[in-house]
Amino acid sequence: MAGIATRYVTENELNNEMSIEELSRHAPALGILLMDKTKRDQTRRRFKKGYNFSEKQVFALISKQTAGQKKEGAVSNTPDTTQKVEPEEGTVNVKKDVEVIAKALSGTASNASAGLSRLTRLQRELKAFRASKKIISATFIPDITYSANKIQKENRLLRENEGIYYPDHFSLESVKERLDSYVVSNIPDKQALADVMIMLCIRPGEIKDLHIFNENVTGYGKNRDQQDIPRVFRSLEKNEEWAKQLLIWIQEAIFSRQLRDPGKPGVLWFNTFLKKDEFLPEIGKPLLPSSLRKLGAVFAVVSHGSKNLSEAMTIASEALRHSADNHVSPAKNYTIVNYRPRRVSYDRAKAFEFFDEN
Repeated sequence: MAGIATRYVTENELNNEMSIEELSRHAPALGILLMDKTKRDQTRRRFKKGYNFSEKQVFALISKQTAGQKKEGAVSNTPDTTQKVEPEEGTVNVKKDVEVIAKALSGTASNASAGLSRLTRLQRELKAFRASKKIISATFIPDITYSANKIQKENRLLRENEGIYYPDHFSLESVKERLDSYVVSNIPDKQALADVMIMLCIRPGEIKDLHIFNENVTGYGKNRDQQDIPRVFRSLEKNEEWAKQLLIWIQEAIFSRQLRDPGKPGVLWFNTFLKKDEFLPEIGKPLLPSSLRKLGAVFAVVSHGSKNLSEAMTIASEALRHSADNHVSPAKNYTIVNYRPRRVSYDRAKAFEFFDEN
């Protein structure tokens, strides 16, 4: 993110000869880009060493957050977008700033899919600050959306051909045995985290907010900034109360810092854990955090003993907490897994391809 911020400086021709007043006009845009203390500190150091900005100039561009703003996760420099912003001579047009930010975010991403993900996050941040639709519209880049959709389609076709393989350690039988044996009075480890993520088809970024109650689930990732509509609880673990206890066990460990947060952007420790030698499948690629969610969907289908394709799709979609109003069957993007029971050879694995009517 610091690289994106420095690109903003270059594109806006900022330099150390500008006055504090001139530089401070760009603080709202940089405030949107730099959403946590680490990023802000990194960028300040970059501005000092790379652009020779003085201490005062750096803090004019990136001011300190108050304790209250840090606690609430607010961005101290973000403009009040609830009011109509009129361009005036010598001021920065907020919509133009957002356009520059959007281009910087997407332009520095590794590919269009990653760029679209960044733009979606920016839109979410702007909505959180009640930005107008006109300002938010500046984040939409049709070419990025088109290219990202094309990449997603190509990746789906690739997954259809290859599928996900997993070792016996992450078979349904092994995961279920560990889930049944956990003692929630103990401190959970990375293995427990991985098993619970499989059990609930959890995205790393939503593990702290997920909530199970009365056969429903809320707090899932796709529901951000929208009405928190409960989804049906569906999991390989049929005992809702036990699943709830295991989830709370993991969440409390994360909040108390006994367990690191896998949803923190840029973390690699969980990927490294999944790439341990004993976790590598005999064929195929190592598992990723996103693979656990897909395994969970297939394991839920197997656990509930679906009788036909339609029922399998329903179970998978419920386990993944997809909207029942989505008739495009998005579950097929997640359930391409080469399923095999524990100790069954890889060549006897059955590919779960729910979209295949045959």
